[in-house]
Amino acid sequence: MKDVLISGAGPVGLFLACELALAECSVLILERSTDPRSPLKRLPFGMRGLSAPTVEALYRRGLLKELEIHKNLKNPHQNAKQGPRRQIGHFAGIPFHEGDIDSSQWKYRLPSSTATSLISEMQELETVLTRRAESLGVEIRRGLAITAFHQTEDEVTVESGDQRFTSKWLIGCDGSRSVVRKTGGFEFVGTEPEFTGYTIQADIADPEKLNPGRIVTATGMYLQSQPGYIVIQDFDGGAFHSSEEPITHEHVQGVLRRVSGTDVTISALHIATTWTDRARQATTYRNGRVL
Repeated sequence: MKDVLISGAGPVGLFLACELALAECSVLILERSTDPRSPLKRLPFGMRGLSAPTVEALYRRGLLKELEIHKNLKNPHQNAKQGPRRQIGHFAGIPFHEGDIDSSQWKYRLPSSTATSLISEMQELETVLTRRAESLGVEIRRGLAITAFHQTEDEVTVESGDQRFTSKWLIGCDGSRSVVRKTGGFEFVGTEPEFTGYTIQADIADPEKLNPGRIVTATGMYLQSQPGYIVIQDFDGGAFHSSEEPITHEHVQGVLRRVSGTDVTISALHIATTWTDRARQATTYRNGRVL
C-alpha cells in the first residue's frame, strides 16, 4: 500500500509527488492519458507563462536550470521603446506597461530573486518533472483513469476499470473536470462562461482575409499568432464547449467566418480544441482522506 495516490500526471501532480517523495512518502500517480506527448502541449499551443512563485519553486528544487525553451524564445517586448509606456506583458490581451508596476511593493523579493515571469511549454515542464519524480522513486502508471473510490478511517481504495489500488491518502490533481472532486462531493463554485474558445492549427486558403493582431468583433474575437495558428472566442456563453460535441472542420469554419465577418476558407483542419472563461474554485480541500 502506498502512502499517497495522486490522480493526474500534469505539472501540479508531478511537482506534488516530488515534494512528497522528498518527505519520504511512497507515491503512486495514475494518469488517464497513455501518451504524455501531445501537439497541444508543445509550442505554440502548449506555451505557458510561469508566475514568480512557480519560478521560485522550480529554482529552490534545482529544476529551473533544466528549462531550455525560454532561452531560445524571442521576447516580443524586449526591444520595445523604453519608458513608462513600454509594454512588458499582457493578460488576456490587456497590456501591462512598465509605468504601471511598482516593484517597491514586492516586500518579500530579494535582489537575488529569480525573474518574475518565464515562458515555458507544458511538455517541457512535464518532461522535467517526470524525470525528477522517477529519480525520487515515484511510480507513474499511465492509461489508468480513476472511475470510483471509497474511503475508511485508515485508507482509500481506488478503482480504475477492473483494477484496484489502496493508499493512505488520495489527492486529486486531475483538472477542471476532476473525477476526484466530483466523486468526493467537493463543492465547486464560481462564474459561468461567456464564450467558447477555440485553439486551432489549420491551412487557410485565403489568409489575407484575416486581419493581423487581436481583432474584437460584435460576436467574438480572433487572433492569428502565426500563419495557420488561430485563437477564436465565440460569445456563445460557452454553449458549444459544454455540449462536448465533436469539433468538425465545418463547425470551426462557420465560427471563424461568423466571428471575423469574412468568408475565409479553411482548406484543412489539423488540430482543434475548445476551452472557456469559466472560473470556479473548490470551497474546501479535504474530505477525510481525500484531498
